[in-house]
Amino acid sequence: MTEMVSDIGEFGLIKRIQTLIEKQGIRSSKVVLGLGDDTASVLTRPGYELLVTCDCLVENRHYLPGRIHPFDLGRRAVSVNISDIGAMGGVPSFALISLGLKPELPVSSIEDMYKGFLKELNPFEIPIIGGNITKVQDNTFIDITILGEVEKGRAVRRSTAKPGDLILVTGFPGRAAAGLYILIHSPFSDQLMQQPLVKAYNTPGHRAREARAIALKQMAAAMIDISDGFLGDLFHICEESKVGAVLNKEKIPLSQDLREFCLKHDKDPYDMFFQDSDDYEMIMTCRPENLNSIKKAVSDISDVPVAEVGRITGNRNEITMIEHDGKEIKLKTKGWDHFAKE
Repeated sequence: MTEMVSDIGEFGLIKRIQTLIEKQGIRSSKVVLGLGDDTASVLTRPGYELLVTCDCLVENRHYLPGRIHPFDLGRRAVSVNISDIGAMGGVPSFALISLGLKPELPVSSIEDMYKGFLKELNPFEIPIIGGNITKVQDNTFIDITILGEVEKGRAVRRSTAKPGDLILVTGFPGRAAAGLYILIHSPFSDQLMQQPLVKAYNTPGHRAREARAIALKQMAAAMIDISDGFLGDLFHICEESKVGAVLNKEKIPLSQDLREFCLKHDKDPYDMFFQDSDDYEMIMTCRPENLNSIKKAVSDISDVPVAEVGRITGNRNEITMIEHDGKEIKLKTKGWDHFAKE
């Protein structure tokens, strides 16, 4: 018989989670007080800035129940937060996890979710130091806070791009949007869950290590991760830096599987690249003389490609694109908005 959350109650579930974390999680000498007290207490270092980010994943809004394994959901929830720390050039240090759970959820699903959390946290030696659990009637949610650090004055911001900077992007944005489309419009199967585009949506990678390598060499002028779509997040850089951008369509990196998906489903691959898509790749700007050094810094960490796709201009908040025929067109800069009319 499947054991449900309602069978063991809140404190039974907390005890079960504590036991799992003690066995499989990370212990840190920087943690003075962790799980089990009113607050966590951690040691910080002089000469460093504390970075704090939080992100909430809500059932039916940020993931599709029944179309993602709890283990993969745990991985996804942590990765999107680690990505934010990475976008600042920092190192993630501690995690707090809060859950809104339905009583009828199987305990094993919660345990699998925590194993997914630990899968992403452990390589960075990040201990879970606290959180909260509450009962919900409707949509389950996962709310994660990650604390990190970066050397004082070394954080890479959105607001420091300059006209003349090159615009770079890692990987192949748009694949997660295609994966979501497939999930919504295809019959569920275990094979579907292994489809590369579906995996790009359900368990996106992050570029925290690559971004950290770039930040250490102080070569990026500005940086942001792609959580709202390429154009939406590039616009965040433009808005905060009071600049504009011009993109070169010929240089946009489109993966082969995205091209094949768009051909099959009669979609424009450039639309998939530019619009709503939570890929968690990095957009960065840099001076032209730093391009090769940035590419080398990334290649020393991984085989993730870095593409030069445009440059920063002085035309504040305006993003344009040079088409294949040389014509320059203005692009709409809408990214993901939770409260936009659907």
